[in-house]
Amino acid sequence: MTSPITWQKSSFSGSDGEIQCVELAHVDGRILLRESDAPDAIVTTDRAKLRAFIAGVKAGEFDHLI
Repeated sequence: MTSPITWQKSSFSGSDGEIQCVELAHVDGRILLRESDAPDAIVTTDRAKLRAFIAGVKAGEFDHLI
């Protein structure tokens, strides 16, 4: 029997009526990502790649996209 996936979202995602977020989960050494409005479309990555992406976000490398 497979355990249910526990998804985590940012506290900046909005209220329950207006949730717009990316959710993450950690399963068997993999990081899973999905959008709350498309929960069946799941992308997988690993910790090192997610760490590099988050560092880029914090450094402002993706600010031109928002």
